Amino acid sequence: MKAWPLLFIALAVHAAEPDQRRSGRDTMSPALRTLQADDAQHPAQLALALGRELWNAGAKSCASCHGEPETLRGAAARYPDWDRGLLDLPGRIQRCRVRHQQQPAWAPEAEPLLALAALVAQQSRGLPLQPRRGAELDEAATRGQRLYTTRIGALNLSCAQCHDERAGLRLGGSLIPQAHVDDYPVYRLEWQSLGSLQRRLRGCLSGVRASVWDWDSAELLALEVYLARRSAGMTLQPPGVRP
Repeated sequence: MKAWPLLFIALAVHAAEPDQRRSGRDTMSPALRTLQADDAQHPAQLALALGRELWNAGAKSCASCHGEPETLRGAAARYPDWDRGLLDLPGRIQRCRVRHQQQPAWAPEAEPLLALAALVAQQSRGLPLQPRRGAELDEAATRGQRLYTTRIGALNLSCAQCHDERAGLRLGGSLIPQAHVDDYPVYRLEWQSLGSLQRRLRGCLSGVRASVWDWDSAELLALEVYLARRSAGMTLQPPGVRP
């Protein structure tokens, strides 16, 4: 019986442990954090304006089904999702465009696709990331975790070796982030444009001199599912700004 109070104390201490996860925006310089926080200065403003224009364009517009973009508050927090296949948020927008608007799909990273993804994602600012669950998604998350921890490329590195073991250290003058996905799509100063999580992942593959997976490949989508679960509960602030 005397062991019970000690057990309760141990559980209480464990429950009170602070979340050690840090968003990539927390590792940026004060100037970049200010840039992301100030909508008037945010470099993605032109893209967001384009997104609103596209939202209302055409007889079968986004607005004709969904109303104002604000009605989709919380939608971005649930992706990637499963709907007769894995879909991230840009993939969902593509499917709506092809099936419901009966328009040809945009190329990966096309400006209008990223503009709409940023607009939809923006509506979930301040909400926790809460990716969906389900058998197919569980399977994808398991595969994504395996990919995250597998050494690849000529440099023989895994995602985990950089973003878990070396997070907070510097690479090329920049802090290595923990690889959380709470701000995508992001405007990278390096790109001078918005970019999706898939673009960032493909860049990492190129950086370790590995074969770069195709856009919307099973590997990229599985890794997205795992990263979303790894970031679950963190507060969304898209679109992000990164160096």
